[in-house]
Amino acid sequence: MPLRLIFMGTPDFAVPTLLALSGHGHDIVAVYSREPKPAGRGMKLQPTPVELAARRLGIPVLTPKTLKTPEALAEFAAFNADAAVVVAYGMILPQPILDAPKLGCYNLHGSLLPRWRGAAPINRAIMAGDAESGVMVMKMDAGLDTGDVAMAERIAITDAMTAADLHDALAPLGADLMVRAIGALERGQLLLTKQPEAGVTYAAKIDKAEARIDFAKPAHAVLRHIHGLSPFPGAWCELPIEGEVVRIKILRCELAKGSGAPGELLDDRLTIACGDGAIRILQLQRAGKQPMQAVDFLRGTPLQPPLLVC
Repeated sequence: MPLRLIFMGTPDFAVPTLLALSGHGHDIVAVYSREPKPAGRGMKLQPTPVELAARRLGIPVLTPKTLKTPEALAEFAAFNADAAVVVAYGMILPQPILDAPKLGCYNLHGSLLPRWRGAAPINRAIMAGDAESGVMVMKMDAGLDTGDVAMAERIAITDAMTAADLHDALAPLGADLMVRAIGALERGQLLLTKQPEAGVTYAAKIDKAEARIDFAKPAHAVLRHIHGLSPFPGAWCELPIEGEVVRIKILRCELAKGSGAPGELLDDRLTIACGDGAIRILQLQRAGKQPMQAVDFLRGTPLQPPLLVC
């Protein structure tokens, strides 16, 4: 018999899981998402991707500012849910909320726990040079991503992958995993395993102060830093262009042959020397402009070495 579920999520990463659970016939009695925020030129309130998806499905949406009040708990408990599914909701669930569903609350997390607990596991895995990532379904407890794990799927991280690429690969993988986990829960066959104590790392929220590129680092570390922050907030450097220092975000690059002083432009194809080796820019974005391929940028802004990128 399909379970009676509350779904809690906010960004587009969570939407495939909501759609998959609904498509498999589960009774999603309510969706919780973060409050709409002003955006765009008119700064109009924009519902979250999850809220928009839920409304298309005809599911009631709640956007409380807090879950810590007696009123919020009573409202949550009144749905009489069998379980809650949480995907990138962005709000801590207090213990009374965790205890309200009969079978518990289950979170889809974008890492291979206990590595990269916390807010930015996709970015941090790429930036750290990890060879693989994945998604896990975890029964939530009061800790930060410390709950017992039910199921996992793994995926290789290549040097060509940006955070956006990994995000887009993990989202449908996670949706399928959660559907299988909730199916097992429905049958009373979901097995839980405690997370190991060894190997715990924390994926701190990305700070914009981290975004400046340090070309003194080895080329592979520079590449992973760039890709881990692409497209947002975007790793950046400054280029001297026609007597003006211009900030650019590098969105995609590749390892290249060459050596020189860190930050030195080595050729007219945007190859830049690092502390060890070099990278070549493939896609970039000037401040206030749209992203563009490096070849298109060079067509309008030819650069000749020697230049120092900083």
